Amino acid sequence: MKEVKEQVNNDFPLKDGYDLVDPLVCSKYHWSYLLCLFNGVSIVCFYNKAQNNPVRFTRGAVRETQTLIAKMAQAAPALEQVQCFGRKKTAVAVTYCKRGRGLIKINGCPIELVEPEILRFKAFEPILLLGRHRFAGVDMRIRVKGGGHTSQIYAIRQSIAKALVAYYQKYVDEQSKKEIKDILVRYDRTLLVADPRRCEPKKFGGRGARARFQKSYR
Repeated sequence: MKEVKEQVNNDFPLKDGYDLVDPLVCSKYHWSYLLCLFNGVSIVCFYNKAQNNPVRFTRGAVRETQTLIAKMAQAAPALEQVQCFGRKKTAVAVTYCKRGRGLIKINGCPIELVEPEILRFKAFEPILLLGRHRFAGVDMRIRVKGGGHTSQIYAIRQSIAKALVAYYQKYVDEQSKKEIKDILVRYDRTLLVADPRRCEPKKFGGRGARARFQKSYR
């Protein structure tokens, strides 16, 4: 064991005055995790894993492991993701768009199975207008709630269109984003801009917002 400690100290010298084999009591289940991250610890752990007592790790080894994990977190690529919402009356759809392989799901269900079937092509309008190739590199996860079936479909199509425009603007290039935006606005402006119209409420004295009850003078 003495030779092992000397080998570990030689392989992983510390500047702060800590000896790598200065023991630090740790849970006996942690040795296998550190075994994957830190070779020096694996040698020490190999001699301790069969004991019933808690495995004793070195303070220096834990410090080195924390530094390694921090470096791995810094080196990890940033997740390319945007979030956009679409509205129609009281329906709200939120789309999470990230780099992927062309999957589009609405409340966990593929867009090809969205209900009602008679309005399914309305949800497909952004895809049909822009082409599948523009959606091939992204995945979209959509959550929709509120409103009725028709309002939800219109909220979904708007959130899909807005999410793709935002993704291209942030992660692709401005020229592609401008082309997409022009195509959508030329077809239907409400694909990108919310429709503020609301149903006017009924008033007393009539059957609707403006209609009045029939009146007889004699």
